[in-house]
This record gives sequence, C-alpha cells and structure tokens, in this order.
Amino acid sequence: MSQPSTSYQDTASSFGGVALAQYLSELAAKVPAPGGGAVAALHAAQGAALVAMVARYTTRAKDAEHRPVVDRLIDAADAARERALALADADAAAFTAVGNAYKLPKTTEAETAARTAAITVALIEAARVPAAVVDEADEVLSLAAELLPIGNPNVVTDIGAAADAARAAATSSQLNIEINVASLPAEHGDRFAPTLLRIDEICARADALHADVLHVVRG
Repeated sequence: MSQPSTSYQDTASSFGGVALAQYLSELAAKVPAPGGGAVAALHAAQGAALVAMVARYTTRAKDAEHRPVVDRLIDAADAARERALALADADAAAFTAVGNAYKLPKTTEAETAARTAAITVALIEAARVPAAVVDEADEVLSLAAELLPIGNPNVVTDIGAAADAARAAATSSQLNIEINVASLPAEHGDRFAPTLLRIDEICARADALHADVLHVVRG
C-alpha cells in the first residue's frame, strides 16, 4: 500500500451518501483514496444489490411456494450490501491510517519503535478490510447460486452480473491483501493466508454460475 498524501476524509463523504458522479470524480482524481479497495467493496455491494433485486422480482403469485426462501435471500442480500458499503468507507480510512503511520517521527529509538508498531497495526487493518470484502463476495455468490433455480427468469442475467461483481470484488481484494501482507512480519501476515487461498475457489464458483446463467439465456 503506497503512502497517501491527502486524507480521504478531506476529499469525500461516506460512500453511502455521495452521488455516483461525485464518487467517480473522486476516484478519478489525483488523490490516494478512494481507490481499488473501495472499488472492490462496491463491487460486492452491487452484487448483493442485484441479488436482492432479482429476489424482489421473484415475489409473484406463481412464486408463492418459494416465498420463504426468497424473503430470506432478500434480507441476506440487503444486509450484505450494507456491510460491503461500510467496508468501502473502512478501506479508505485504513489507507489513510497507513499513510499517517508512515509519517510518524523516527528520530529516536522510542519514536522508531512506536512508528513501527503503528505501521504494523495500520497494515493489519488495511489487509483485514479487503479480507472482509472477500467474505462478502463469498456470501453474494452463495445467495446468487441459491436464487438461480427459483429466480424470475425475466431477470436471470442479473444473477450472472451479481456473480461477476462478486468475482471482481474477490480478485481486487486479493491485490490489496497481498500488498499489505508483503509489508507485514510473517506472524501477522500469515493470518490472511486462508482468505487468499479461498479466492481461487470463489472465482471458480463465480465462473460456473456465470456459465449456468449463460446456458439459461441461450436455452
């Protein structure tokens, strides 16, 4: 993770409260945050939102037998969307904290030790947030896969789009985990190994679900 020069709090509001055009403008600006980590979290949020949308379209009279499952999927997808949205803010805050830690003084041994400890804490948090995004991507995929057999076929492509968004969330998060872990002592970085190992499996599931949706579309 490179060292930011401008605080995210100085450049943007919470992702839950900004217009899309403003967010994209901030993303395109020469400021360190928001960046790829926030984008990954928003991929997960969009995937969750698509699952919820398809589920809400699966509340017709003909879907009555599936209504308990559909209602559960709606609640779960809405919750995943909110968690992912919060992670977008958390990622930007974590990025800023890393930069602030690197700016701490190191003119004395005590200052150097305090700076090193602060950097480690900040890097752990900067890796924890994208690891949590991977969890949300996993959840979105599970919900999408459960919805596909019963979802309204008129919006089935949105299930595939949800899978693709979840995949992007996971692979983008992988990059952010890896770069922070690379700067951590092994005893701290190793805790993220299980998450990194899951990402290939998540990608395979996303690709399979995309293929399943494509098969439905093509008949």
